[in-house]
Amino acid sequence: MSFWVYMLRCADDKFYVGHTDSLEARIAQHQSGATGGFTASRLPVTLVFSEEFSSRQEALERERQLKGWSRAKKAALCRGDWGQIRSLSRIRSSFDKLRTNG
Repeated sequence: MSFWVYMLRCADDKFYVGHTDSLEARIAQHQSGATGGFTASRLPVTLVFSEEFSSRQEALERERQLKGWSRAKKAALCRGDWGQIRSLSRIRSSFDKLRTNG
């Protein structure tokens, strides 16, 4: 069985990250508003990124990672801009080091 992490872009240009074992069905639920919550008031939504995993645990770990990313980093991922992702990671890493050492 496959599990998916997915990212949606909402009508208000915000991102939503989730995971599922049935990507097409889950996206349809979001589109119809059946999921309630965050995306229901931001329709329509567009699938902008998905990644397949072999276990729910791996998908959940990736979902948590992506939820911690900045908007700019999520947008870079949607574009497949790995250079920008690396750059934004270095900036965050440098900031975190300054914060903990300062």
